[in-house]
Amino acid sequence: MNAIIDVPPAAPPATVPGLLLHCGAEMVSREELAEVPTPRPTDTWFPLAHRDLVTEVECQLLTSGFEIKSMVHSLSHDRARYFGILQVNVPDREVSDYAWVVGLRNSHDKTYPAGMVAGTQVFVCDNLAFTGEVRLSRKHTRHASRDLRHLTARAVGKLGDRFHNLDRRISAYRGRHVSDWAAHDLVIRAIDCRAITTTQVPQVLTEWRKPSHLQFEHRTAWSLFNAFTEVHKRVNPNQALPRGEALYGLFDAFCGVI
Repeated sequence: MNAIIDVPPAAPPATVPGLLLHCGAEMVSREELAEVPTPRPTDTWFPLAHRDLVTEVECQLLTSGFEIKSMVHSLSHDRARYFGILQVNVPDREVSDYAWVVGLRNSHDKTYPAGMVAGTQVFVCDNLAFTGEVRLSRKHTRHASRDLRHLTARAVGKLGDRFHNLDRRISAYRGRHVSDWAAHDLVIRAIDCRAITTTQVPQVLTEWRKPSHLQFEHRTAWSLFNAFTEVHKRVNPNQALPRGEALYGLFDAFCGVI
């Protein structure tokens, strides 16, 4: 891999995002992540080092004007699978009650290629939701390492628009009143679009009727959205990626977000 600029490690978050508490993963430091060995390539499979993915994304974020506020790294399946969250911001963005996050994943067991996804993390509860994954490694083919910088730069270049779209979405969710009957209808539609499973319905309804956090007592789409994402804490990150995207699509349609 080509030489890349050094990036000082970001301070760890005050709390580990809720999603990672339930995925059975091992939380590791940046130094521990760097020590994870990368398997030898085969004739058709060329794995990327977890550390190379993280470092390249960091470099591209900083080059593009983002600030990295915190990060958390996790490993599972004998350290073969990596999932990380980088909390980012831009200097001119107003302070909010949620953060922009970049989700990263990589595998050394041929489970999935390296990828990056935009998302949000709510401060009061660490609820996470992701949308729009971009693959960065072309399924770990021969030139994956060589192309990583180019692919990462292109993906990071799109993040600004994606994050501002997330801000626009959440603003619309906050402004949309939701009655109980509409909430119940959205729960059923969430099953149809696979944002939740049937077994999670009671949990979502409990969070809607008696929110764990006072901030979500307002009867709005944002409160209901967080009832769903509170339940998503109990699934692993790889399940949370498609479910978050489906959930955003459902609420966009309900709130008229184009």
